[in-house]
Amino acid sequence: MTEADVDRLLFPPSCVVPSEQRLVPDWAWVHGELKKKSVTLFLLWQEHRAIHPDGFRYSWFCHHYREWAGRLDLVMRQEHLAGEKCFVDYAGQTVPVTDRHSGEIRQTQIFVAVLGASNYTYCEATSSQSIPDWISSHVRMLDASGAVPEILVPDNLKSGVARACRYEPELNPTYLDFARHYAIAVVHARARKPRDKAKVEGGVLLVERWILARLRNHSFFSLAELIAAIRELLTDLNSRPFKKMKGIRIELFRTLEYPAMRPLPVQRTLLAEWKKARVNVDYHIEVTGRLYSVPYALVGRQIDVRYTEHTVEIFHRSERVASHPRTATGGRYVTQTERMPEKHRQAAAWTP
Repeated sequence: MTEADVDRLLFPPSCVVPSEQRLVPDWAWVHGELKKKSVTLFLLWQEHRAIHPDGFRYSWFCHHYREWAGRLDLVMRQEHLAGEKCFVDYAGQTVPVTDRHSGEIRQTQIFVAVLGASNYTYCEATSSQSIPDWISSHVRMLDASGAVPEILVPDNLKSGVARACRYEPELNPTYLDFARHYAIAVVHARARKPRDKAKVEGGVLLVERWILARLRNHSFFSLAELIAAIRELLTDLNSRPFKKMKGIRIELFRTLEYPAMRPLPVQRTLLAEWKKARVNVDYHIEVTGRLYSVPYALVGRQIDVRYTEHTVEIFHRSERVASHPRTATGGRYVTQTERMPEKHRQAAAWTP
């Protein structure tokens, strides 16, 4: 064989197809598939070549996809797996609500949540950014989506993060209770790093432009009126087509995000607030103006108190040592005799 024959045998000439004649993949579809777990560009290229043998080689496939993705904005450029992250925050803009009787004007807060892969957006108005409103907004957000993501990414507000730290953050105990009930990990954004929650930053901008701006000339006389108006416009926002890719938020949520999320637990969480207290010499601790008994051996010790609408629980070193029904009637002291010293029980049992 001649050298030319050997070259042709070892290095057969590839079928030269001009780039403009090659089938260009649907990059929006590729972008959506990459959001699914364990899907890589190499796998998608192999599937593309199996159907179109004359398609792009792997290096050109990656080059053209990244060139296409580079034309998206910074929010869409991030990698977000379906059902993985939900970003939550409050909008900087507030909405005034006027009391019909007194004429007092109160500024309501706007809670915003955005799912990472589909950009599906939820928002509502609340009276404040307090812990009860913060937790209640999360519960209603999960109920509206009908499923639970794996991770919540909040800002560093006190209702969510008691002490911000890059390595060992301390979550608010009430927020931690909520997260444990729904089995969600909470990974808060770093302080002064808005790109850590760029999804919700973009969601807040959309809510301000497409919902709050359209309500600027409306007068609201109750929080319920404002919530109803926001809910109507939110449906419209989630039905608007994307500008730089195919599809709409609600369809992406139904087809991509929802199947990857976990179902809601059978019962909704109970709002439980926490506080630290030191046991008084009369072996009682104060909770919202009432005094509840604690085992007398803990006098002078610092304990944790968890209280809901119906119960008061007392913990020492993470072990529950007492519980009481929470009451708004009767005397100021709520005492269980078995928590008292023996001599005190005998004295309390004396008749007139």
